[in-house]
Amino acid sequence: MFIILIVLILGFSFIFSMLGLGGALVYNPMMVWFGYPFKEVVLPTGLLLNGLTALSAAWVFYRNKLIDFSIGIPLTIAASLGSPLGAYLSQFVPTNVLLWIFIGILLLSGGRMLLVSKAPEVEHIRGSHTQRMLIGVGVGFSVGTLAGLLGIGGGLFFVPVLLALGYPTKVVAATTTLAVTFSSFTGFAGHIAVGHFDWQLLIFAGIAVVIGSQIGSRVMNTRMKPQLIKQLFGTVLLLVAVKMIWGLL
Repeated sequence: MFIILIVLILGFSFIFSMLGLGGALVYNPMMVWFGYPFKEVVLPTGLLLNGLTALSAAWVFYRNKLIDFSIGIPLTIAASLGSPLGAYLSQFVPTNVLLWIFIGILLLSGGRMLLVSKAPEVEHIRGSHTQRMLIGVGVGFSVGTLAGLLGIGGGLFFVPVLLALGYPTKVVAATTTLAVTFSSFTGFAGHIAVGHFDWQLLIFAGIAVVIGSQIGSRVMNTRMKPQLIKQLFGTVLLLVAVKMIWGLL
């Protein structure tokens, strides 16, 4: 069963690296289905895998000059500050509450992404440089806090915001990996500080996501169309939400 979990994580890291996400929104429920405790093991492990997936993909995107650092840096710094706060607060929130919050976010984000998937790419980025920086800081901190609370990297929130600002889909996916990387690692550090980890799972799953994300980020850069990226993103989120609801009812 452990090997099956690692193979599944490798496959999903391939998919999520193409979307600019770390993948914890799928890694986490999968680990729950395989019997790992949600708050004690799944949350910190999901954050580490999220960070490794995003970091591996970000390196490929950086080499292809797809990352927009003008908003990526303030987004990243603010998210990295909020994530450990969320990780700390997670110990005070019941597990079922966290899971239902997670499901609600998946449904809203997945549905919205499918609705806008056929819309044409926006040709102009909205707002001045200062306005975009302020938006990056505000969104980054609030999303980072929520991401640390739920054990995810926050990419599913960053992606809709950057798309709404008018950034091209591929630039959105690439820039999001920057913020997801750092918010995930700082959130993971917050969980490690209170002793929540499973080293066997961390090591083998970590190797799997690095391999999968390297392949996925290269495929996205050379072969994926923006419309298909959005449709894939929305479909995966809704499928995971349905599966989690079935498990809780």
